[in-house]
Amino acid sequence: MARRVLTILWSGNCDSPPENETVSIADLRCEVFNGRYIRRLLRYTHVELRAHHIDAAPQPLKACLAARMMSRWRCEVIEHDGHRINIGPIRILRMIAGTIRDLLASRSVLASANQTLAKLETSPNPTQLNLDARPIYLRTDEVYGLRSGGSVGHIAGVLNSLDEFGGAPIFVTTDRIPTVRDDMETHVLAPIPRFRGFRELPEINANSFDIASANKVIGDERPSFVYQRYSRFNYAGLSLSRHWSIPFVLEYNGSEVWIARNWGAPMKSEKLGERIELANLHGANVVVVVSQPMKDELVERGIDGDRILVNPNGVHPDRYCPSVDGDEVRERYGLNGMTVLGFIGTFGPWHGAEILADAFGRLIQQRPDLAEHVRLLLIGDGTHMEQVKQNIAKHQVDELAVLTGIVPQSEGPEHLAACDILVSPHVPNPDGTPFFGSPTKLFEYMAMGKCIVASDLDQIGEILEHDRTAWMVPPGDVDGLVAGLAAMIDKPDSRTRLGNAAREEVLARYTWQQHTQRIIDALRKRCP
Repeated sequence: MARRVLTILWSGNCDSPPENETVSIADLRCEVFNGRYIRRLLRYTHVELRAHHIDAAPQPLKACLAARMMSRWRCEVIEHDGHRINIGPIRILRMIAGTIRDLLASRSVLASANQTLAKLETSPNPTQLNLDARPIYLRTDEVYGLRSGGSVGHIAGVLNSLDEFGGAPIFVTTDRIPTVRDDMETHVLAPIPRFRGFRELPEINANSFDIASANKVIGDERPSFVYQRYSRFNYAGLSLSRHWSIPFVLEYNGSEVWIARNWGAPMKSEKLGERIELANLHGANVVVVVSQPMKDELVERGIDGDRILVNPNGVHPDRYCPSVDGDEVRERYGLNGMTVLGFIGTFGPWHGAEILADAFGRLIQQRPDLAEHVRLLLIGDGTHMEQVKQNIAKHQVDELAVLTGIVPQSEGPEHLAACDILVSPHVPNPDGTPFFGSPTKLFEYMAMGKCIVASDLDQIGEILEHDRTAWMVPPGDVDGLVAGLAAMIDKPDSRTRLGNAAREEVLARYTWQQHTQRIIDALRKRCP
């Protein structure tokens, strides 16, 4: 009997052996709903679910049952470190018992969260600041296995700069973050297996564990302040601030309630999610946002504008710089002698990667002569990758486009160095609200000293100036992007001039050291 292996990618940051048939957990759910799943029953000799950690994976009972029913013989979970867990009848029964237990306890988790919030909402904001002590940085996102992306750059950028302004930070995190300094004191919180069969309850339940773990790490050493990168349903930073009577800095990257409504599925516990969000915002001494539209939104929600610091993202200018060698990347992808259009990102709904793919195809159709010496280099992966591939195929430019997939954060600079023109094709929000982002890639592009073609969209259009530091195009306008790309392909002298000016601008205003300096200055002002 021929051996047939199916790999189910349970976590988005996992890889599959190239020889295996592969399906994502999201696609498998679609097959269950439309009835196609039945064709997979007992079809394989071996089914493996790849997850960062089984205790952090969503819907474990459903996923393991579905996998078990597709395998005639072996079924297992393979974690990121290679640990293998057999999925047999005994484990399935234990999962069923655990799901029943969690269902019975779910109301008490929600009640406990509401009781804790009631106390936190009425507690005063501490103002005693001692920068000689060590700050504590909390990263509580239920996202595991990140190898690159804007959040990685931001976390490492702030953490690696904090000790220039006081004690060395203590990093308490749900997962290790690439490019954080090796000498950083880091405490990784193990994932909690409870409530994984339910939406949102794992995040709500994690609060008590996060708080207890952080307090154990702190011991008797009172921190200078607590800094938290906000994650939905989490109030651990606010609770630690009140327990230790130390200031609280909240990094707010957008409403998780809004993000769920517009870029995902609405929260089941939306009222609680909004309550936790507002408790954090009202309870913080300093709220750090990356753009003016974000501040405007918070002021409309009743947050004191004096406590809100508009602080765009930044870059490490020694890591991202014109001296980085991109020759090896060019050689690897057959780009020698080519004019390379580059994009790096997580291919999210706001990134516009599919717009770039469409524009590149139209560019080649309009200018067939460019097919000989122009290539598209797309670095990364994400939810809109399928649309990107469809647009590339539609215009039949598959041989002119290189899709690298996700590359480690540390390898980002040499991939950007392999490009001649870097593109930031961001698109407006679907509901018409202002674009509230501050793309980390924008500052990395600038620091590389490369020509940038970018959407003239809110903060992007404020940081970049048309025909001085970049070539700006209308956001979401494919024809406008085609014209912008063509203009820069045809003008190598302009590319050099724009790239040099962009590098000078980012050095003057947008390094991570300057970003962190502004946070400390705002904290000193609020807590004299």
